[in-house]
Amino acid sequence: MICPYCNEDRDKVIDSRAADGGLAVRRRRQCLDCDRRFTTYERVEKTARLVVVKSDGRREPFDMEKLLAGLQNACGKRPVPEEVKVQLARVVEDALHREFEREVPSREIGLRVAQRLRAIDQIAYIRYASEYYNFSSLDEFAAEVNELQSRPRPLPNERELFPDGV
Repeated sequence: MICPYCNEDRDKVIDSRAADGGLAVRRRRQCLDCDRRFTTYERVEKTARLVVVKSDGRREPFDMEKLLAGLQNACGKRPVPEEVKVQLARVVEDALHREFEREVPSREIGLRVAQRLRAIDQIAYIRYASEYYNFSSLDEFAAEVNELQSRPRPLPNERELFPDGV
């Protein structure tokens, strides 16, 4: 590793630990020439980029920022912490990388986000569903709200953030 202070390529690792939820490694290093310390981060580079197949047949690269933007819009001023939204997006992305080799239908992404969002915040879920399911009538929207209300609600201490399954 090249020292950011003296540009020499001789250092030793003082400390290593997981960072960014286990997606990276944080290393504390010490330059053997100038004796100064610096930090580096190593992240796994995903070689296989997912391509999202849109409903009209168009294809575009998977973009985590778009997924997060959709979650931001759905959550609006709801009491959903930012780290929960980021974690939801990461869980969905990781599942997609495990289950799809190259291409993933946009519908699959939307379903997975909607199912997880339903367990986190029902109002955010309805906002997301209204965009994602593209309701064509007020009756369809009301049916979704009624279905959501008819489900038994877990107690706050029983609710899982990301239940097993899709």
